[in-house]
Amino acid sequence: MQSKAHTSSTGLWLGAGFGAAAGLALRHIVRARREIDFAGKIVLITGGSRGLGIVLARQFGQAGAHVAICARDEQEVSRAVADLQRRGVSAVGFPCDVTSRDEVEGLMRKVREHFGRIDVLVNNAGSIQVGPMEVMTVEDYEAAMKLHFYAPLFTTLAVLPEMRSRHAGRIVNISSIGGKVAAPHLLPYSASKFALVGFSEGLRSELLKDGIYVTTVCPGLMRTGSPRNALFKSQHRKEYAWFAISDATPGLSISAERAAARIIQACKYGQAETMVSVPSRLATAFHGLFPGITAELNAVINGVLPKAGGIGTEQRTGKRSESFAAPSVLTTLNERQAVKNNEM
Repeated sequence: MQSKAHTSSTGLWLGAGFGAAAGLALRHIVRARREIDFAGKIVLITGGSRGLGIVLARQFGQAGAHVAICARDEQEVSRAVADLQRRGVSAVGFPCDVTSRDEVEGLMRKVREHFGRIDVLVNNAGSIQVGPMEVMTVEDYEAAMKLHFYAPLFTTLAVLPEMRSRHAGRIVNISSIGGKVAAPHLLPYSASKFALVGFSEGLRSELLKDGIYVTTVCPGLMRTGSPRNALFKSQHRKEYAWFAISDATPGLSISAERAAARIIQACKYGQAETMVSVPSRLATAFHGLFPGITAELNAVINGVLPKAGGIGTEQRTGKRSESFAAPSVLTTLNERQAVKNNEM
């Protein structure tokens, strides 16, 4: 005869099993209800002329979407559209400074005139400033906030009326692990990406009632080729070297193609958030549990990063900050991506 303890234990295990199965079934039902097919959908990607943006445009196009991209540089946009069309993607591009609300409104009119509507908005436009806090100016913080917070705000406000009228739409905000865990030598970038995370998470809560799904994306390092166009201050050659090498290191970084595929999957199923890579998930989890220790570890990292000096508050792009260390064999993977993804 079985003991009461054994019977109780068996009941608990069975209950836990049924609960887990019910939870998985509910998750599957919710995912199926939220899933969309991108075939025939209109996708607008800001900052879509190079880096992660053009990789996203290629993959959305491969999924059957019509793609509109924008960026500030008209020649970059033209090269990107030509790249997409060679790959069989239905694509158009427009020059636009997304930090200008007037230009954003003009962009939306052009996209609607061409395609009729906007089903998916991907706020991808971004830049990164690298250097110690001593050389970062108020203007650096303002520029970062304009691009990483106000630009997504402007584009979101511009698409919401039509998405609400259809009771359907997707908005994807590309933030960063830097919007979850602040890193040394990236203060303007981190501050602005934190702002975008807060806006994006709150936006999702308010728009679910309208049938609009907002996805917050917080990737870590990605091999997109973007360090060539990042901005470096102080000892800019040393700053570029550590940043470019980290960005190209397998294990620390993820390929642009894998990152884009995970972002598109998150959009497809209307996920609230995706961290894209294992290092970004681990860093966020560790910071959540041990914020004090994270700060201490970052202080140690800061101690080995280049000290203030060099060109001071002036800034140079990565392509103007080369040295024996970068480009080198250690940055090969990212250099290949730079050529492939219109970063040259």
